[in-house]
Amino acid sequence: MVETLVPDRLWQLIQPLLPVAPRPKGGGQFTCPRATLAGIIYVLKEGIRWNALPKGYGFPSGVTCWRRLRDWQAVGVWQSLHQALLNQLHVLGLLDLTRASLDSASVRAPQRGDLTGRNPTDRGKLGTKRHLIVDRHGLPLALLLTGANTHDSMMFEALLDAVPPLRTGQPGRPRRRPSTVHADKGFDYRKCRTACRARGIKARIARRGVESSERLGRHRWVVERILSWLNGFRRLRVRHDRSATNFLAMNLLVCGLICFRRLVA
Repeated sequence: MVETLVPDRLWQLIQPLLPVAPRPKGGGQFTCPRATLAGIIYVLKEGIRWNALPKGYGFPSGVTCWRRLRDWQAVGVWQSLHQALLNQLHVLGLLDLTRASLDSASVRAPQRGDLTGRNPTDRGKLGTKRHLIVDRHGLPLALLLTGANTHDSMMFEALLDAVPPLRTGQPGRPRRRPSTVHADKGFDYRKCRTACRARGIKARIARRGVESSERLGRHRWVVERILSWLNGFRRLRVRHDRSATNFLAMNLLVCGLICFRRLVA
């Protein structure tokens, strides 16, 4: 089960990014990092509680997996893994920055915590909003979290700047700006278009009361698909963690797994 959830190629990518594991106190048994990562992915896929993680598959305890998720997020492992995979895809020509699309979606947060807000589209229930930017093929470039009451346009500039520098393997500066950005009518504000001009990006933002809804999804459907794929990992359908840092860690790991699937396809 461990080798199935964490294949050799994925482990070769993530192993150099992991910090040196501390020695167990009191003569306890050393926990295999690969089995720990497999346990984290299992929880993400099945949507179970951490303390319900089965031990018969070679996983450590759910508490251990939760702690490693938190500790590895603190040293930037998940962000580094996502960026490393994006760089490999870019070198192989599998990443297309001629077009990028932005969108967001909210999930409920019944446990409250930071980065939550009352969702105006869900009868005012507390939720967290995922803001996502993807390339032309729908590969996730960056993901940010806010409260569900945050307007999409407020995160437009932050999403553009969150795209990491991507290297092609050739001499020259790494690229981090798409040529064109597509967004829906929620981003139809002057500040969003000004932000694109300041970065040398061509804005293709649907205009309220002008453009027909029949053509709105011609290029932006890829970001809707990725948001759906994120919810395919059951643990991400509802935010059960009070800590936004842990929830962000899980989302970044899933973004990395989506990129890895494209890399080995």
